[in-house]
Formats: sequence, C-alpha cells, structure tokens
Amino acid sequence: MAQDTGMFTVHHTIGNVLCCKCGISMQPNAANMCANCLRSEIDITEGLQKHVIICHCPECDSYLQPPRTWIKAQLESKELLTFCVKRLKNLNKVRLVQAEFIWTEPHSKRIKVKLKVQKEVLHGAILEQAYTVEFVIQDQMCEACTRVQANPDQWVAAVQLRQHVTHRRTFFYLEQLILKHDAASRAIMIKQMDQGIDMFFSNRSHAVKFVEFIGKVVPSRSRNDKQLVSHDPKSNNYNYKYTFSVEISPVCREDLICLPPKVSNSLGNLGPLVICTKVSNHIALLDPFTLRNCFLDAEQYWRASFKSLLSSRLLVEYIVLDVEAVSSEVNIGGSKYALADAQVARISDFGKNDTIFNVRTHLGHLLNPGDYALGYDLYATNSNDSELDKYKGFVLPDVILVKKSYEDKWQKKRGKPRSWKLKSLNMEIDDNVKGRDHEEKMNSEYEQFLRDLEENPDLRFNISLYRNKEYQPSEMASVTDGDDAPSVPLEELLADLDLSEAEDDNDSMRE
Repeated sequence: MAQDTGMFTVHHTIGNVLCCKCGISMQPNAANMCANCLRSEIDITEGLQKHVIICHCPECDSYLQPPRTWIKAQLESKELLTFCVKRLKNLNKVRLVQAEFIWTEPHSKRIKVKLKVQKEVLHGAILEQAYTVEFVIQDQMCEACTRVQANPDQWVAAVQLRQHVTHRRTFFYLEQLILKHDAASRAIMIKQMDQGIDMFFSNRSHAVKFVEFIGKVVPSRSRNDKQLVSHDPKSNNYNYKYTFSVEISPVCREDLICLPPKVSNSLGNLGPLVICTKVSNHIALLDPFTLRNCFLDAEQYWRASFKSLLSSRLLVEYIVLDVEAVSSEVNIGGSKYALADAQVARISDFGKNDTIFNVRTHLGHLLNPGDYALGYDLYATNSNDSELDKYKGFVLPDVILVKKSYEDKWQKKRGKPRSWKLKSLNMEIDDNVKGRDHEEKMNSEYEQFLRDLEENPDLRFNISLYRNKEYQPSEMASVTDGDDAPSVPLEELLADLDLSEAEDDNDSMRE
C-alpha cells in the first residue's frame, strides 16, 4: 500500500550477534548463546529415565503394563513403541517431538528407543535435544501362561464345536474365519476331535464371547453346564468348570435337501427339492427348477430342523451335450443364475451305454456344450428319506446339476504349487482321530476346500488369503495350459508380514 502511494519503505533486516560463550556469529535469541553452547550449559534430559526394566512373557509374547495388565506387541511395532514411551517417568516435564526404534539384536534382551524432546530454557529460548533410552527385557510368564505350564489341563471353560456330517469342510472354513477375526486369541489349548474342535479357555467370559462369535458366522445352537471343582466354606467361594456344547447345522453348501412339508408350506411351497447355495449366519436355499430362493436364520432352522438328502461327497460328473436357454440371467443374493434345458450324460457311461438325461438346470449362464458338470444322480440313487415319502405323487428328476466341473483342468495343475496360501490354527490332534487313513481323508478334503475357494469368489470373501513367496509362475505352463482352471486374482492376496525378513530386506537395501 505504501508503494502504491509512492512512499519510501525501509526493509527490515535481522542482523547477527556474537555468542557470549564461543564468539561465533549467530542469529540473536533470548539467551544470546548458540545451540552448541546451550547444550553444553543446560541438559534438558537431566532427570529423565535412561534405563528401564520391562517384563516380557516369552510364551504369549506380551509385556507387563503395571500393575497386572499384559499387552501383546511385536518387536518394533507401534504398540510396543507406545508401551515403551508410556513406561517413562517425568516425560511430562518436556515436550516429546519424535520417537523411533534403534535396531538391536532380537536375542540381546535390549530395546533401544531414540527420543527427541524440546524444553524452554533461559529467557524463553527453546532447546531441542535427542537422547537414547535402553529398555532391559526380563522374562516373566503371565498368569495365564503360568497356569498352563504348571498344569496344561487346568482350564476353566471348554467349548465343544460339533457338526454331525461325514466331512470337515465346514471346519476348514470356520478355521479361517476364526483366524481373520482373531477369535481364538484367548484359547489356551485347541484340540481337533472326530466331528469337531474343542477349545479350552482360562476364563468363562472368554468362552461365552467365542460362542457368541460362532453364532454370528454359522447357524448353531448351544447349551452349557457346569461342574463344581472346589468350595471354600469359610469365604463361600465356589470354583466351577464350565462346558459349552455348540452344535452346527448339518446342512452344508451344495447339499441337496428335501424340505419337510411344513417348512415348504411356510416358505410359500418352495421346493420340495432345493440346493443349499450358501451357509453363513443364515442358510440360503435355491429351487433349481424355478430359481425361487429363501433364507433361513438359525432360529427358523432349529425350530423345524431338517437334514440333507444327499451331500456333496455323492456328486457325479456329467458331460453337457446340449444347452437351450429358458430364461435370462437373474441375480440372487449376489450370484447369477439362468434357467436352461440341458442334455447330459454320465462320464462313467462312456463306452458302456447311450443313456442321456434331459434336465432343467439353474446353470444356464455357465454351461456350454462340451463342458463338464457335477450333479446328483437320482436315477441310480436309492433314497430312503421319510420327508420325501410324505409327498405323494411327486416324481423325482433323474439328475440335478449343482455346479460346473473343472476336473480336467485340475488334472493339469496336480502337484503344482498355488500362488496363495492359508494360515492354520495350532491344534493338537486327538488320539482317536490319528491314523494314515484319516490323514489321507483330511488331505483330500482340504484340497477340495482349496479348489472351492478358487472356484467361488463369494466363499473367499470373508477370509484372508496370503501370497505364497515360494511360488514361481511359469510362462511355458500358462501358454500350454490355455484355458486354465479358476484361480485367485493377485489383488485379493495379502502380504504375509514377517518382521525378521523385513529387517533383512532393509539391511540389504542399506548395503
């Protein structure tokens, strides 16, 4: 504004002064001393802790926050840095500007943290100084780990998960949900049983929380009981052992179900033959002949429970000879279906007979002539189901197709590693389920579960898949295979974080 009026302005300049100690030229400040002389005269870290002892539980990798709280934290994590800073006393006398770890050997039992603090010193001058705090780790087991080490069977609450079926596909899926939500972090022991899993907890509230989690992810019902262990008549204290029995619905994905007449009528005369397309906290049922669907929650299912007519272990492979579309694609519950009339023949009949079946299927959007499909062979199956006998005059179809088959493509990839992997719970195996036959059955079912994850994006939506670092893609294999089997896209995979490997990578980058 002064320039607009033509007035002369004087530019203000800041001159330098000499330090009163060393005589070096410097910008003026309230103390008239340079930064080096200020640090030599005044130590703002005086009275702050430089050495601290912290207690660490080597079993569960947690740290003691006095008086009795244990905090889980990995080395060089944000949680551990926060824990270390909070353990320092008199830190409120200065202003904390920055905190970071200084690398130490993992086995050295030392954690070094570099802190940068500020404080107002002579005549309002602000001095900034960095110093190092050394934390000495002392091993001390927490109460829960001490109890387990003294007596591994000393549990307070047990949760018995059971599903009365002939396979473990549900428990493979449930294991991944437990890992993703960290629902078993409080379990002191996990044991694999014949038809389920046993979880042991040191506190009843932990078991109750786990039972509530199971009820939110699968249709289940539970009951509980308690047994008196000891009683102190003087203080009137009772010690109990609690047992929670959780039964999971025996209906699984891809099962063929014959609905009871009462259930069918309550659902608007759905079925009676339906396919289970999804199992979460509800059961999704689909009529493959009309594309009508419904959802049953746990309360509705257990009010009038029913079992599967045929399970996925009885699926038969067919070849599709001809497909004629009947309706356009319909989106039901996030999945697409389309009605079609198809001609199919059993793979096992090739070279033996010319039996051809005409079927109505809900897979019209997937199947083309020459494709393979898996379905239930009701033509050759002797089904003794009491619910099916209640439908007088009902004619069973010869074949009900369930899903498209990629068995010929899986044969090309047999023995080859996948680009992804899954984590697993640390489970003990009960003596009654050990054996070579049981191990082969488990491996076969687990391989089928992995294939289901690759074929069905909805199934892997709620679980975590990790990159397999040992996988090396082969360009020749991708060219020769052509139309490959379904696989998991790379953008759906998570990086399996390993702190030790990350440190090695950083060291190599520094070099």
